[in-house]
Amino acid sequence: MTRTTIISLLFLLTFLPLLTLAPQGAQAQLAAAAEEAAATSDGSAGAADSLPVPRFVSLATGEVNLRTGPGMRYPVKLVVRKSGLPVEVVREFDVWRQVRDIDGDEGWVHKSMLSGRRSVIVKTQVQTLLRKADSGAKPVAKLEPGVIARLQTCKGAWCEVNASGYNGWIKKETIWGVYPDEAFKE
Repeated sequence: MTRTTIISLLFLLTFLPLLTLAPQGAQAQLAAAAEEAAATSDGSAGAADSLPVPRFVSLATGEVNLRTGPGMRYPVKLVVRKSGLPVEVVREFDVWRQVRDIDGDEGWVHKSMLSGRRSVIVKTQVQTLLRKADSGAKPVAKLEPGVIARLQTCKGAWCEVNASGYNGWIKKETIWGVYPDEAFKE
């Protein structure tokens, strides 16, 4: 058993009893966090010594507290209520990750609140999702600024994404959550 698997199991054993005592909204949040901790037992949201910094990840739950420092004793600076939102890990300390969002807001979160599943967000203008990685390809859908899509593949200047069930290609320069020179395959 790896260290991350043991930590995930301890997390589950710690918070599972709270599910029966917590209000229904909190139950869903705790269950999602427990599920994500189990899903990331391979270190996808990270062991501090094995993954590169900076890197992109996404928020695992629908409500995440960004703190002013790496620990529960630090006050909450901002509450983010958007599951799947891409964030960039810019620093690590023990089980805490300092993350930055598309607007440049930064804060510290526990690694269990992050997912290794990659997502992107449409930057500033309406973008056309295309059937192929070609500017002349047939359109699939229009994506408004702020739309979050699941990242599937990036090749050269194009990325394949899934946005609300629509699969297609979009120019890398029009989205945030992937580096300009990054090649990616889910």
